[in-house]
Amino acid sequence: MSKHTWFKEFSVPTYDQWREAAEKSLKGASFDAKLLTQSHEGIVRQPIYRYEDVKTLPHLEALPGEAPFHRGNQQPGEHKEHKWQVCQEISATSAKTFNQAAVDDLARGQTMLHLIVDQATLAGLDPDEALPDTIGHKGVSVFCREDIEQAFQGVKLSEVPLYMNTGALGLPILSILLAHVEATDQKASELRGCIGQDPVAVLLTEGKLPCSLQTAYNTMASVTKWAKDQAPALKTILVQSNPYQDGGGNAVTELAFSLATGVDYLQAMLERGLSIEDIAARMQFSYSIGSDVFMEIAKLRAARMLWSNIVAAYGGSTEAQKMTIHARTSAWTKTIYDPYVNMLRSTTEAFSAVIGGADSLHVSAFDEAIRPVNEFSRRIARNTQIILQEEAHLAKVIDPAGGSWYVEWLTDALAKKAWELFQQVEAHGGMLSALEAGFPQDLIAQSADQKAASIDTRKKRLVGTNMYANTAEQPLKAESLLSIHEERAEEARSHRLQQNATLVSAALDGLGEHNDELVAIAVKAVLLGATVGDIAKAMRREDSVETIIQPLRIHRASERFEALRMQADDFLKTTGKRPTVFLATMGPVTKHKARADFAAEFFAVGGFEILRNQAFSTTVEAAEAAVASGAMVTIICSDDASYPEQVPPLAHAIKQRVPQMTVLLAGLPEAEQLATYKAAGVDDCIHMRSNCYEMLRELQERIGVGS
Repeated sequence: MSKHTWFKEFSVPTYDQWREAAEKSLKGASFDAKLLTQSHEGIVRQPIYRYEDVKTLPHLEALPGEAPFHRGNQQPGEHKEHKWQVCQEISATSAKTFNQAAVDDLARGQTMLHLIVDQATLAGLDPDEALPDTIGHKGVSVFCREDIEQAFQGVKLSEVPLYMNTGALGLPILSILLAHVEATDQKASELRGCIGQDPVAVLLTEGKLPCSLQTAYNTMASVTKWAKDQAPALKTILVQSNPYQDGGGNAVTELAFSLATGVDYLQAMLERGLSIEDIAARMQFSYSIGSDVFMEIAKLRAARMLWSNIVAAYGGSTEAQKMTIHARTSAWTKTIYDPYVNMLRSTTEAFSAVIGGADSLHVSAFDEAIRPVNEFSRRIARNTQIILQEEAHLAKVIDPAGGSWYVEWLTDALAKKAWELFQQVEAHGGMLSALEAGFPQDLIAQSADQKAASIDTRKKRLVGTNMYANTAEQPLKAESLLSIHEERAEEARSHRLQQNATLVSAALDGLGEHNDELVAIAVKAVLLGATVGDIAKAMRREDSVETIIQPLRIHRASERFEALRMQADDFLKTTGKRPTVFLATMGPVTKHKARADFAAEFFAVGGFEILRNQAFSTTVEAAEAAVASGAMVTIICSDDASYPEQVPPLAHAIKQRVPQMTVLLAGLPEAEQLATYKAAGVDDCIHMRSNCYEMLRELQERIGVGS
């Protein structure tokens, strides 16, 4: 990249000249306070970037398809278009419903099938052995080859790439899929996509593994060796960063911890005889994409750049240094209230993923936080991707953010911070050792607390939740799934009765040992009737060491404010009315409107009904109206100049008549003046710096909402 002067007849202003002009327009306000922003990653962002900010960056001359691959893996001219895979998660509990949705969606623009299996299957348990609420929970219940056959009925796996998270152990799920491939005369060599094992992600969310880490790594090595020879286009090692964002982490923690996990997996596979070329080619990373558009673009670019450097340090070739990324629009940013806004959130997040260079993408349905996804919400989410491809033409350009001084600077700044944290993890002895010591968990918790504080004080705005709430909104109905435990448990017992137990047992021999034939042994056993549970038990036979850590607290950003709204909704159902706030608006509109609007918005996000009558000219009228309203909270709204005359008599009159009423003042007077107001009966103030969540929570408790 070189510096050009396109319009030579105009002088190029210096940064100092631009800043001087900007400071004049601020009319005395602080330049730093107004125009510099600090992200949750600790990166201070400038209002303007220039060539001078990036000219020394070492990676800037690299083209797309060249190491360190921050600009993507594809070189110009490799393909006419650079389409990512439309890889929507298909929400279903049974193989039959999954198949119906899969066939329908493949005909309507989906290009990669994403099968999510339920919690029981991921744990290596058959339905008659698992807890009832894990059957069909957050995924499809599959325990035998027949389930997979039903799930993929009518689907040619040679034509449709797959994406599957197979949990900590991997082989039980992979083997029933491969048995289906063999039984239907398809070829494993034609499988594409990722059927990936990720024990660290299980640890992060569950706190323990269903097997020893040694068994998990032995299995990962065997499956990876098999794929190298038998399914060269299939990835078998998955590194999911999603739990970090879902736990409240930031881009730095996501990058550092995912890279450290990748290094742990590299090291474990090298120790089991694989080469760096074989391992790196079998790895796939997955990231959640949040709402900070440019930070998320930079995150994916930085991830590729750092991974390229790591693989190069292990001696990997340029081809091995390429990172394959699956992206998912964030679950953490989605809300229960005003859920249609989630469509907009997912669109901007999907845009970031595409511009950042994701290889495959899931756009979350707008109602995923509320209920099982239906055909409508699934279609809207899928079509969001298709619009970005076909109407916005984002697939026609490689790395459209490339060369942007801001994006290049942010990519570098983020990569440096992530690398520093990555090195701290390595100093702990690697990712697993760091997790056992609680180091990543503590950092994620700190980040989550920072974000919560920003949301509570409404510095971070969640439209429809902590800002611009609609108390008259009719929430979407949260449909509960029917339990399929008894039905599936009976199917598992029936399947077991049809097994030739002797043949199955003989076929399972050897699965408890580490050898390169685990895949072939498992597939043979499945063809004889073995189940996911049978294979998992055989593999865990020699396990004696448990791996246990403190899991991350998976949650959404909006949960605390949603709890306030739910309590107010319950209060309405119980009492027939909402908790109510009366606005005592004093004087002309010009004096009270701004603060009255602020107060109304402040309380609406807690589910309060706002009583806003005409403006009052006297404190006597205002006090009588407040008492007559029946509200338990009154807010005095006017301007600072009027308050000394209005507030003391008004607050005193209200407290005399209704001592238990909470009287608040809109605004933040000087300390001495506030003391006078409180002596007259004012309980507190609400203002721009108030902790909205804490104040609303305390008020709800005080007036008996949710108690």
